[in-house]
Order: sequence, then structure tokens, then C-alpha cells
Amino acid sequence: MSLQSKVAEGMKAAMKAKDATSLEALRAVKSAMLLAQTESGASGEMDEAAEIKLLQKLVKQRKDSASIFTEQGRADLAEPELAQAAVIEKFLPEQMSDDEVAEIVDEIIGATGAASMKDMGKVMGMASSRLAGLAAGKTISTIVKSRLSN
Repeated sequence: MSLQSKVAEGMKAAMKAKDATSLEALRAVKSAMLLAQTESGASGEMDEAAEIKLLQKLVKQRKDSASIFTEQGRADLAEPELAQAAVIEKFLPEQMSDDEVAEIVDEIIGATGAASMKDMGKVMGMASSRLAGLAAGKTISTIVKSRLSN
């Protein structure tokens, strides 16, 4: 089942359950998908990699907004953002643990022969493409930095 049909089913369920938070989050996903399809000129559906990237972007936006609201002492605004992020995350593939990401980063470092921070771009490029949708870019970056700085 495509992401669009999953989102449509989720919207129907949210409407029936009168779950405003889920409905708002799913409408945002649908809107972003339609916008991405319009911008790319694609007549059909998006490929899975593009869908995952879009969902990750939407989750990151909500988490960033929530952290800003929390910093400003506005927990009342941060809670709905985090709730929406949780709804959107349900459509993402299961994220890898830090240990699993570190294992793959170590493999990449070994394969490329990277030895210092100068090689970070090369390692990040390979790691990002290999772990696309399975780990957040920030997590990958943190692990690569820690491995190359030692």
C-alpha cells in the first residue's frame, strides 16, 4: 500500500475517532506530498525514498518547533507539535539504534580508509545514502564525528 493510501486511511480513522491532532498531522502530510508532486511535475506517486525524506522533514520541523516553544516556556504549544510528530513517525520505517548505526559507520570508515575529520564528507555521503530513512542525519553525523575524532 502506498503512503498516500495509508495517509488517506489514517485520515478516515482520525475523523471517525474525532482525533484532531492526528487529523491535522495527516492533512499536513497529504498537503506536503501533493506539493512535492506538483513541484517535481510527477504525475504519479512519489518513490519510497522521496516519501521517507518528506516524512523525516515534517517530523524534524515539528520537533524543532516544539524545542523552540519549550525554550520560550510555551509547553501548551510544544505538546501538540510533539503529538503530531509522533503521528507522522508511525509512517516511517523503524529507526536503527545508535549501536547499529555506529556499526555501519565503522564498516564505511574501514572500507574508505578514513582517518581524520578531513574525510568526514566522504564518510557522511556514503553513510547517509546507506542509512537513508533508517537513521536521522543528526545521529549519523554525531557518530561519524566521534569515530573520526578519535
